[in-house]
Amino acid sequence: SLCFFHPACSPVLQAARGYTRPVTRKRKDISSHLDDLPPTLLKKDYADLPVMNSVDEVVKRLLSLEMASQKEKMKVKTQQLVEKVRRSPSDSGSFEVQGKLKKGRILIRTLEEHLQRHPKDKRNRRCMLMDLDRRRKMLGYLRRVNYSTFENTCKQLDIQYSPPQPYTRRITKRWLVKKAFCIKVFQEKQKLKAAERLKQRREWQVRARAA
Repeated sequence: SLCFFHPACSPVLQAARGYTRPVTRKRKDISSHLDDLPPTLLKKDYADLPVMNSVDEVVKRLLSLEMASQKEKMKVKTQQLVEKVRRSPSDSGSFEVQGKLKKGRILIRTLEEHLQRHPKDKRNRRCMLMDLDRRRKMLGYLRRVNYSTFENTCKQLDIQYSPPQPYTRRITKRWLVKKAFCIKVFQEKQKLKAAERLKQRREWQVRARAA
């Protein structure tokens, strides 16, 4: 039974405890990499239309980035990055233009901002790590093929390339035994496959002679 004469057990205090809510901390405003896009800029699908010079200001505002979604802003940002790394005005087939470097850079920046707001989102963190690994492989290929283009692409896209670390494994007795066992299983499997192929070849020869 409750002692109503004690201050901690008073009905007023019990009712106040039921109405209390945990204090939520206000998250800091995180700046986006899409904030540098001017709001008066037209969307990608309407930027090159000549009729946009004679339309009303209200229509221009509706078709501008002021009322655009994040997906449409990312399209405009991707086009700007293509113009930076393009080798010539008519270049549309080079690796840095046709590849996923520019798109991966935007997706990685977007996922980084999302994870700053939601640090417990493990699925998007895994997607970001996969995109980083994919971009590292493409940059490594571009570095081997054309180093000057690789340097220019990293500079224009603001990417810092770090080569993968060499893979090392500590050699233990258990690992050596396991490796020897796997090699033995592989050799026995190859012998069974060879015997099966020899049997099939003999059957085909017998059928060919009979025909």
